[in-house]
Amino acid sequence: MSHPQLDEHGRLQHLLSLDGLPREVLLQILDMAEPFLEVTEREVKKVPLLRGKSVFNLFFENSTRTRTTFEIAAKRLSADVINLNVSTSSTTKGESLLDTIDNLCAMNADMFVVRHASSGAPFLIARHLRERGLEHIHVVNAGDGRYAHPTQGLLDMYTIRHYKKDFSRLTVAIVGDVLHSRVARSEIAALTTLGVGELRVIGPKTLLPVGLEQFGARVFHDLRQGLRDVDVVMMLRLQNERMKGALLPSKEEYHQRFGLTPEKLALAKPDAIVMHPGPLNRGIEIDSAVADGPRSVILPQVTFGIAVRMAVMSLLAGQGAQA
Repeated sequence: MSHPQLDEHGRLQHLLSLDGLPREVLLQILDMAEPFLEVTEREVKKVPLLRGKSVFNLFFENSTRTRTTFEIAAKRLSADVINLNVSTSSTTKGESLLDTIDNLCAMNADMFVVRHASSGAPFLIARHLRERGLEHIHVVNAGDGRYAHPTQGLLDMYTIRHYKKDFSRLTVAIVGDVLHSRVARSEIAALTTLGVGELRVIGPKTLLPVGLEQFGARVFHDLRQGLRDVDVVMMLRLQNERMKGALLPSKEEYHQRFGLTPEKLALAKPDAIVMHPGPLNRGIEIDSAVADGPRSVILPQVTFGIAVRMAVMSLLAGQGAQA
């Protein structure tokens, strides 16, 4: 059976998930992002790699950082960017997802950036394109349900490598609502593939999925124990919109037990960095003193995200980082 994300030559055709992607592909994307970061620091922040290409942003869920950084990334590659306003699109009139895709293909789309509430929606689109013989059109998953958020996982890996270099020497802790987090799933897949020294997952039992140990993760239900001597702290927000039933006693108790405060962060290594995919729930999973403190790299993550998404789109379009 062929790999849903790679072509017959092993090249990346779609970016749907980090699960099962070869280490070489992950490193290729991280390496390609380096010169694109330099582009973002220029006075003229443009390269012509996607000139004449049409990139459609299809966001069926709300987004600020992800949608905006994808749009910026595509425009800096000189692509034509079309943002579909889903709230006023024909999908609200009963048109199916694949009918929408077919109509956009008829408008000569070259790439779809898709965020959808249903897990697997980008895979469905990629399979549909293959069945229609439209392999030249690429799909990027910008987050699907609880399944995956591959570009967030990649930009987090870029951030870790930027500040800490060698993954094999690091202890990385992922803290919070892992059960409902597509970001956590992508981070765990990437960290495992890149050979992180030790992976810790920290959270209440009700918010951690079963089977984390099979990925080599050490599971902690006590934040203080889990943070001891870690190099990287990756905080997650509570995914209230995806929760069903009473999984938490209260937000106040969650903050007391699992909120990252300066006192708890002091248990990590002195040079540990703090990451968060956003949006932040200040006073719940993270204190403002930490989020805005000297060990926070939350805003650099956003900057790096533009370069990483430029790398992904240029790689899919078959263009090297000729920045």
